[in-house]
Amino acid sequence: MLPFSVQFQDNVPVSDQILQAVRKAMLTGQLKAGDTFPSVRVLGQELQISPTTAHKVVLQLKSDGYLAAQPGRGMVVTAPSLPTVKERLAQIQPSCDRLLQEAADLGLTFDQVLEALQHTRSPARDLLDATPEAGDRAPV
Repeated sequence: MLPFSVQFQDNVPVSDQILQAVRKAMLTGQLKAGDTFPSVRVLGQELQISPTTAHKVVLQLKSDGYLAAQPGRGMVVTAPSLPTVKERLAQIQPSCDRLLQEAADLGLTFDQVLEALQHTRSPARDLLDATPEAGDRAPV
């Protein structure tokens, strides 16, 4: 079982979708520094993707500082510095795009969507409310 989940969508490169899912898992704490990362073979088998794509993902994560090779363990998750607010916002942009498209399809206005978000109560909302101001944590 992979330590992250991804639901593939059309018109977005598979490798980009996996990279986004892995980065999200790291930002949310599903993957922590020191965790062993699945091998290229396991990624390929579990996600039913080509080994070439899986290898591309691992190389990109390593290049970005999210993974490091450790003798005898394989690839392990590293603790890169907290991404900037701009990078974190870019991480949620696809979700925002999908939400706004769904709202438009339902005939909702932008203000109605904002109001719905402001009145949403969930464990995730509680986490957001408890998070220090983004500016206190990392530069934009």
